[in-house]
Amino acid sequence: MTKVDSLACAPPPLRANLPNVTADTPPLLDVRNLHTHFPVHSGVLQRTTGWVKAVDGVSFTIAPGETLGLVGESGCGKTTVGRTILRLIPATSGKVLYKDRDILKLSRAEMKPLRREMQIIFQDPAGSLNPRLSVGKIIGEPIEVHGLAKGDDLRKQVEQLLDRVGLPRATADRYPHEFSGGQRQRIGIARALALHPKLIICDEPTSALDVSIQSQILNLLKDLQNDLGLSYLFISHDMAVVQHICDRVAVMFRGRIVEMKDRDSIYKNPEHPYTQSLLAAVPEPKPRRRRRHVPYEPEPELAETAKAKAAATTT
Repeated sequence: MTKVDSLACAPPPLRANLPNVTADTPPLLDVRNLHTHFPVHSGVLQRTTGWVKAVDGVSFTIAPGETLGLVGESGCGKTTVGRTILRLIPATSGKVLYKDRDILKLSRAEMKPLRREMQIIFQDPAGSLNPRLSVGKIIGEPIEVHGLAKGDDLRKQVEQLLDRVGLPRATADRYPHEFSGGQRQRIGIARALALHPKLIICDEPTSALDVSIQSQILNLLKDLQNDLGLSYLFISHDMAVVQHICDRVAVMFRGRIVEMKDRDSIYKNPEHPYTQSLLAAVPEPKPRRRRRHVPYEPEPELAETAKAKAAATTT
């Protein structure tokens, strides 16, 4: 077995060194050998001629209060993993244990109370919000669906959620098209917090935002985690963003996790060639070799032209 194969087959570590988490603490989420395959149809009768193995044997755990980063290139299956965990996409095989319950075997009625504890923040803040609903309706809809509040109590909870994500209470009566991308993402975060979840799937929540806004959203997510004890599965392709917010990092390649380590280890000592390539692509803000100032020197043709013009002017 080669070094790459041994890394791909190695069992994932259980958890990072987190406060209030010991070796005896059970994981909040335990994904075991998860597979999600999509059929390929062809011909007039649309017969199944093959399968696209979007997720091909993924295993990891997330401890209470931990942030696990899932990184990889576009199309490697990161988003499919997150949506399969929430049962937005049906799994082909495997287990997803949430508090020791395999949610893949639960009925729709049994899943409803668990959905309050597992939420998602989508990548596109504009496409994930209903343009026909006001912000107050968008944030309050999950509270109404689960029968937790109505009337003035519902309005009060919506205003408290707006306060928590840094938006004025008056925005509850406005519509998504009136906000910037960063503000829309804050609305999506407020909606995810409405049911007081324990686990949030962050599906590239900053990739559609400007760099200056990305840091604000990341700091907001970290503050919410510290205040509410949230656990995150943070899906991203940006290694610099993952380094800022995650406790552990899992590198995904062609539907499989090829390397998983704590944040410091994977950045200091990446073992898999694909991980090394991802880290090599991260821009270095302070390169060791700075470019020295070189005085401007025109091209030879331009220099000759300038001399000719100067000579004509003097004569």
